[in-house]
Amino acid sequence: MKISIFGIGYVGCVSAACFARAGHEVIGVDVNPTKVEIINSGASPIVEPGIGDLIRDVVKEGKLSATTDTAQAVKSTDISLVCVGTPSKPNGSLDLGHVGRVCEQIGAALADKSERHTVVIRSTMLPGSIESVAQPAIESTSGKRAGKDFGLCVNPEFLREGTSLKDFYAPAFTLIGTDDEETAKIISSLYSGIDAPVFTTSMKTAEMVKYVCNCFHALKVSFANEIGNICKALELDSHEVMNVFCADTKLNLSSYYLKPAFAFGGSCLPKDLRAVTYKAKELDVEVPLLTAISITNRLQIERALEMVLRTGKKRVGILGFSFKAGTDDLRESPMVTLIETLIGKGLELVIYDRDVSLARLFGSNREYIEHEIPHIAKLMRGSIDEVLDASDTIVIGNKSEEFRQIESRLRPDQTVIDLVRLFDRPSGNGYQGICW
Repeated sequence: MKISIFGIGYVGCVSAACFARAGHEVIGVDVNPTKVEIINSGASPIVEPGIGDLIRDVVKEGKLSATTDTAQAVKSTDISLVCVGTPSKPNGSLDLGHVGRVCEQIGAALADKSERHTVVIRSTMLPGSIESVAQPAIESTSGKRAGKDFGLCVNPEFLREGTSLKDFYAPAFTLIGTDDEETAKIISSLYSGIDAPVFTTSMKTAEMVKYVCNCFHALKVSFANEIGNICKALELDSHEVMNVFCADTKLNLSSYYLKPAFAFGGSCLPKDLRAVTYKAKELDVEVPLLTAISITNRLQIERALEMVLRTGKKRVGILGFSFKAGTDDLRESPMVTLIETLIGKGLELVIYDRDVSLARLFGSNREYIEHEIPHIAKLMRGSIDEVLDASDTIVIGNKSEEFRQIESRLRPDQTVIDLVRLFDRPSGNGYQGICW
């Protein structure tokens, strides 16, 4: 495969060297003639262990060269990778000027090329940027259409400075964003020698995944630092604490809890979070990240409330209001908060939760139900059918398996607000997910 790579910066340089090592013929393209000269001399324009030797070898083998001639690079290759920078503007928004200009240049070269060409965006851009910037730029100067006359996809990079070669050859996954099967197949073949799963998604999804990864990494650094600051104030070894914390790969370092849904609740998380943030205040340690968690949680409850109110329907049925399925625990259940707020807004509610119904008979929460929320207890019904018959809006509050049966029993005029992603592929126009 012949590849042209636009932008011989960090990502472009590493990508060029690695693809050349895999046996592809690679041309690096850059407006800076100094970078071009460095590559063609067999040296590296970036500093990182191993990259200099790799570039020297692939240049010597004739697998890698560089040029400032955009048109010739496109015409003599099958694939163009766009690896130019997307710096921040003073207000924090992205400057996509480099991407737009390069795509215009690639498009101009494609105007006179009869063979099908594939354009791959490696630059980091927010969801929708390919469709709003890259694709129009290529189409306007080429006179061709993406998916028909040329391939277009996004292939985010996940390279860390200092370990980029290791990251390239041993990634967690390879991500390709495109709706074009032929393009997906071509780009997948570039990574055929790498032992990692390949995910093919829409372009917007792939663009978003890159940002989710980086935001989560920033979150982890800040979380560890806030914990470290509290530990130091308590004269504890924060590294010992976090080493034990990281040993839990079942819950702590895992996909558990990382499914967008409703607010958290229960007897542990809210209470313990309050205790830690209060202790930090006593120690004069600022923990804005930990403090913001409760704010974010409350906003998720408010989001659910707004969704119900926006339907304009007064009769609301609640399916499940313990803080999670399989328990009768109502302590700090966000569903209880939502229910009480809806009652206060004058809506007519009926509620069903089999586990909570059992708790009224002999469970540990019986006293809480009878004395703390008797107004809610009076709204409870004995079956799902009773709730469906009496409601125009159905709110699913936890993942009890018995709630799956409602899909085939809904009336056309009923709205379902799913707070837990009970249905992966919901049917009907009345379905709404809280954050999907």
